[in-house]
Amino acid sequence: MPKKVLTYLLSLTIFSLIMLFLADFLVMPFYVRMGSGKYMVNVIGKELSYGKKILKKENFKPIVSDTLFSAVYEPGEIVDQYPEPNRRVKDGRTVRLKIAQPEKMVTLPDLIGRSLRSAELALMQSGLEIDTVYKEYNSDVPEGNVTWQYPRGGDLLSKGMGLHLTISLGVPPNFFQVPNLFGLSKKKAIADLEKAGLTLGKVFYRQNEDLIPYTVLDQSISAETVLEKTTQINLTVSVLDMQDIFNQMIDR
Repeated sequence: MPKKVLTYLLSLTIFSLIMLFLADFLVMPFYVRMGSGKYMVNVIGKELSYGKKILKKENFKPIVSDTLFSAVYEPGEIVDQYPEPNRRVKDGRTVRLKIAQPEKMVTLPDLIGRSLRSAELALMQSGLEIDTVYKEYNSDVPEGNVTWQYPRGGDLLSKGMGLHLTISLGVPPNFFQVPNLFGLSKKKAIADLEKAGLTLGKVFYRQNEDLIPYTVLDQSISAETVLEKTTQINLTVSVLDMQDIFNQMIDR
């Protein structure tokens, strides 16, 4: 589009706005001061049909110009009007009304077990946000993941509202959590035990041709168990044949 045309359209728009301003704030007040106007009635908070009835009785022309989400007004009530109440206006003036509609409700996602980052993204997609974050030690939920939320997943919440989360700090200090050793090599299993503050107990050997030799088949205390003091963990390790078992017995 040529630059001259754009300039012309912009100028026309600005001129129209100026004329509208002058008509509404200069010409109209002068007109009503001549005795031809009346004061605008207040219909804010009224139910739409009732508000229209009041306006028509005063010889105004009500129209609905917009709808708004509102937590203050009931659906169908008038939340705003133009011209404003108690303003002196021309008789027969058109009155633009804004009507309340129900707040948009969203279903709260279940965040238990998710990481804090994952919870933030899920809430953002739902139009919600986090209000408060608490932290607590929790042996059952990995560190950094959600252990509790309020309101609960599945509840309905107004869009834009916040909720409360509790995030796990992991295993409490001076407690020991047994790692999952199944499928690890004997050497790696021992290293993981030491890292968890635990020690290796007895090692038993079982013939198993499906796994690589010296792979952990079982452990004496189940994985994820939380202990109040350091403990020895017994392991059952695979070997290919009975000769390997005999060799291990000799080595011990």
